[in-house]
Amino acid sequence: MKKMGKRSDCPVSFALETFGDTWSLLIIRDLLFFGKTYYGDFLKSDEKIATNILADRLFRLEQAGIIEKIPSAKDKRRDAYQLRDKGIDLLPVLIEMMVWSAKYDSKTAAQKSFVAEAKNHREQLIKQIRTALKQNRVLFKSI
Repeated sequence: MKKMGKRSDCPVSFALETFGDTWSLLIIRDLLFFGKTYYGDFLKSDEKIATNILADRLFRLEQAGIIEKIPSAKDKRRDAYQLRDKGIDLLPVLIEMMVWSAKYDSKTAAQKSFVAEAKNHREQLIKQIRTALKQNRVLFKSI
């Protein structure tokens, strides 16, 4: 895979080049909120990512240091994916995107209770999710 150079030193451009395609943020969402760790888990997401795109995005996220591939604790023949600190640090960004989407998307699937928590107790929610990630606990079935 050919690595492209940066287009500019703009911080927004850097972020978009790192994780700005549709699928990367959804993979990060699944890792942050839904405890998905295996290739097959990501394939089962509602958005129905194609296998070739999933493989490419997992590779790109790994190369960017956002996720890492590790041997599964349950089955050493399988690989699992987990967020690195660089990926976990995207948590506030995704929460803000959800709040924004809930405000402007009348058909959002975001639960009102989650959105209210994100608006009113953002730092507490972020801390709770970070703690759950460190303990490999899944907090949400849906958001």
